[in-house]
Amino acid sequence: MVKETGYYDILEVKPNATDAELKKAYRKLALKYHPDKNPDAGDKFKQISMAYEVLSDPKRREIYDKGGEEAIKGGAGGGGFDFHSPMDIFDIFFGGGGRRGAQRGPRKGKDVIHQLKVPLEDLYQGATRKLALQKNVICSKCEGRGGKEGSVQKCTNCRGTGMQVRIQQLGPGMVQQIQSVCGECRGEGEVIDPKHRCKNCNGKKIVKERKILEVHIDKGMRDNQQIRFSGEGDQEPDLEPGDIVIVLDEQENSTFKRRGNDLIMTMHIELVEALCGFQKTIQTMDARTLVITSLPGEVIKNEAVKCVMGEGMPVYRDPFEKGRLIIQFLVNFPPSGSLTPQAIETLEKVLPPRQEVIVPDGAEECALQDFDPTQDQSRYSSNHLEAYDSDDEHQGGQRVQCASH
Repeated sequence: MVKETGYYDILEVKPNATDAELKKAYRKLALKYHPDKNPDAGDKFKQISMAYEVLSDPKRREIYDKGGEEAIKGGAGGGGFDFHSPMDIFDIFFGGGGRRGAQRGPRKGKDVIHQLKVPLEDLYQGATRKLALQKNVICSKCEGRGGKEGSVQKCTNCRGTGMQVRIQQLGPGMVQQIQSVCGECRGEGEVIDPKHRCKNCNGKKIVKERKILEVHIDKGMRDNQQIRFSGEGDQEPDLEPGDIVIVLDEQENSTFKRRGNDLIMTMHIELVEALCGFQKTIQTMDARTLVITSLPGEVIKNEAVKCVMGEGMPVYRDPFEKGRLIIQFLVNFPPSGSLTPQAIETLEKVLPPRQEVIVPDGAEECALQDFDPTQDQSRYSSNHLEAYDSDDEHQGGQRVQCASH
């Protein structure tokens, strides 16, 4: 049994949650309440980080389960533990590295990811697209200080920690330590005199700026491929800017479908072309015209597949090398009843003869009908049964019924 479930409630998990469930809960809540995405949820983000830091450590979790938050903070003989910055925990969890151990240099900010819809033609020919983005940059007026030089002071209420601790009496001889975000500095650990705040950024140290990026799409690039702009992410004091990552979203083409380095298309031909040969033209995505030929006597069957070597997608970083253009042929047969008796007679003379069929005595003749997949087979069975019953009654026959006792 656990003494209290506060940390579990913060992560929205049960006290018997596994490590995988804790990680999943932290990932979901940390992304939801991260200050960059939800500026008004700073307190919630720090609570989530603290709860996960305790419960993800087997030793701390055992102490918390036995003695609650008081034991973790240092009461009841727990010894107390040092807590890391919520941003450090976030960076460690999501691969940013954090500031644990003897890491040197500034921490790196988050990458900013944008999806870019790209027509297949642009991936075939290559293209340059301009992308307008809004990003945070360090205020040039105050150089990221938030105010005049010397106006930024350590918060005296929390002594620069960004957190404050209060003691709550639970009963005789029982107290509880409650840690919360400092209300004076809002968890930042420093305060700026309103009179000396930078008017350009209003003390926030960063401002919004419009950035135009030129995205160069190389021939042969693929769906979901990334183009990375190093150091072009949001800026923040004491942080190395992250990257802007452009993820390509390949759009469908009306004529061609892509499969790796191959292009696939469908071509309709008439029956006379399938039997007697043809010439067809194909417009490529770079405005060239290809001519394909089927010689007389080279019969093209319905759904036959042919290919043209070297006319598929360009190979990425080797654009002079291309895949295959794969063509599936669909033969258009003449509509039923369109052939005259004379045409049928002529076809019988030039086409291979029919195979002779021997019909045995007593064979039943059936009529072919067009198949309709939407028609219900049960309707035919029902009609058949009704006809059988009607015929039975007409002949005066009696139907046997089961006796009920």
